Amino acid sequence: MLGGYTAQAGAPALPARGQQLFTTRQGREWSCASCHGAVPTQAGKHASTGKSISPLAPAFNPERFTDAAKTEKWFRRNCNDVLGRECSAAEKADLLSWLLTLKP
Repeated sequence: MLGGYTAQAGAPALPARGQQLFTTRQGREWSCASCHGAVPTQAGKHASTGKSISPLAPAFNPERFTDAAKTEKWFRRNCNDVLGRECSAAEKADLLSWLLTLKP
């Protein structure tokens, strides 16, 4: 999936930008970390519903980012909640590249 997002973006993914996107509060006063937790290697908790969210980093949750349709669905929903718009291919590539650097 990372290769596809990087190709769509037309530029290399930058893990540091992915980490910044994950941790920075955006226009809707949320960040990705608001629900996924400050440490995406651990379970999070949805800010509104309190529902438990499995770890986001693939090394800690092998099911993450394995289904393209599911990944796109959640990127669309979560980017809209956090950014007030869909994420760009570059943002998706940056975020995924950072999450892939997180190892046990």
